[in-house]
Amino acid sequence: MAETRAMPVAIVAGLHADARREAVAALLRDVPGSVALHHDLAPAAEGMVRRTVRDASGELDSGETPLVNDCACCALREDLIPELERLADTGTVRLAVVELWDSVEPRGMAEVIAAHGGDALRITAVITAVDPALVLPCLANGDDLADAGLAAAASDRRTVADTWARQLEYAPVLAVVDNPEADEEDHALLAQLHPTARRVPADSGELAEAAFAGFDTAMAAAAQHPACTRLPQEADEAGVATLVWRRHRPFHPERLHQALEDLACAAARSRGRFWLADRPDTLLAWDCAGGALCVENAGPWLASLPDAAWEMVDPVRRTAAALDWHPEHGDRCQHLVFTSPGLDREGLVRLLDSCLLTDAEYAAGPEAWRRLPAAFDPLLDPA
Repeated sequence: MAETRAMPVAIVAGLHADARREAVAALLRDVPGSVALHHDLAPAAEGMVRRTVRDASGELDSGETPLVNDCACCALREDLIPELERLADTGTVRLAVVELWDSVEPRGMAEVIAAHGGDALRITAVITAVDPALVLPCLANGDDLADAGLAAAASDRRTVADTWARQLEYAPVLAVVDNPEADEEDHALLAQLHPTARRVPADSGELAEAAFAGFDTAMAAAAQHPACTRLPQEADEAGVATLVWRRHRPFHPERLHQALEDLACAAARSRGRFWLADRPDTLLAWDCAGGALCVENAGPWLASLPDAAWEMVDPVRRTAAALDWHPEHGDRCQHLVFTSPGLDREGLVRLLDSCLLTDAEYAAGPEAWRRLPAAFDPLLDPA
């Protein structure tokens, strides 16, 4: 029996709709036998999601699928795999390009395809299309997606800024359009936000090559965990700077809480991991875009786990901890990264350092630390 080859699938995402369409058009033009599948969530208010399939010559098929649980994104998930399997069954599609709607994040769709595509589908790329002139405006936009007409469900509470940040940082390939209005600062900001990404011109044959490079959803998920994500390095170019602030001493919970508003507004984008003196076993994730800061419990630090539990921890996580191990605190650390035009490095460092335990507080030891004001309880342990 002849071996059945899985159909390559490339996901193209991004809030920059014109850039996304340009990238998809380039793939359809440069990859013979390619088709694009797109679910338009705009008519969700009418209870439907519109689906189209097209190739370089134009539309091949269209249809509608009803909302699932009043959620357009859920309808997309329900319809996506059957449609991709139908394309695979034809045996004629060399590349299926999944063009996601504006606010749909690529991680969720990539993991759906990987989990349910079986032997018929193989993700070969996740690409986010970027207009460099729009990177900062999107990062600075703290509006809810609902207010921008981009919500995927009635319960969607995401903002434009945090959605754009996740779209940008998840993709290993960025398809960058040539916008003459983009200046050196725009390009420097893009490079510093995601320095490990492969940036290719959207309207080029290089994008077609990138569409077959390969993609591992498990590795991508591990790389998104706050304990082991590859955060940007120090940089300063064209008026854009990235500050990497690393310390091992814990934060005083009350002083840090009082500084949150100033820290959230200090940069266009900040993220990382940190620990509080009164919660020494909890790894906390810091994620901020558009002035809106999200602080979340990301599980335990490895240093707080018994040795036997380490075998159940992802190897990527264990490796990351070993590289940053402290003789006293283990993998507990402060590792926050701030990227922005006009960044006040010195002021930011002073503010962050002022939130750490003082020498006297540190010398009092862990038992005294646990009795400090639990200022983060309302954020981390809501009623």
